[in-house]
Amino acid sequence: MAHPDENTLIKVTQGDESAFAELYNYYKVPALRFSVSLLKDEEEAENMVQDVFVKIWMKRDHIKPDHNFNSYLFTCLRNMAFDHFKKLEKNEFLRKQYMEVMKVAADDEKEEKERRIYLIQTAIDSLSLKRKQILRLNIEEGKSYQEIAEFLRISKNTVKNQLVKAKQILREKVDFATV
Repeated sequence: MAHPDENTLIKVTQGDESAFAELYNYYKVPALRFSVSLLKDEEEAENMVQDVFVKIWMKRDHIKPDHNFNSYLFTCLRNMAFDHFKKLEKNEFLRKQYMEVMKVAADDEKEEKERRIYLIQTAIDSLSLKRKQILRLNIEEGKSYQEIAEFLRISKNTVKNQLVKAKQILREKVDFATV
């Protein structure tokens, strides 16, 4: 397949779906290789490549056909990978916070401890059975999204989405109760 030229990019900016398909088909393999090299997770890399091309299509009118599209694409992918790593770091921080709250520290005030544990347990109990199970497998057993997905025979994205929703509910309920 020939390298997409400036005319192809102009057509993409004008909403030509076949030109976009040509652009996608040309770049999808190198973009996937690049993403896998950064993330070390093929499924997450595939999702990221799909996401970046969706964003490019949605913002196609911002493409500058006379600029280096290759550089633009790989910069977008790199930035998405950095965002992904920040999100993972934040999730790990939240996991550690959750584990700290769940630990009963001897030097903490017993009444405050029990109140916080009660708030968290009540919030956890309000979750659906599936969310609760996914949360416990991730937080208490330290299982990865992939391990949970295989164990429960569901997709990795379902695990990810359920954990995000569960943590959001917990944050809202515990934050609201402490106000």
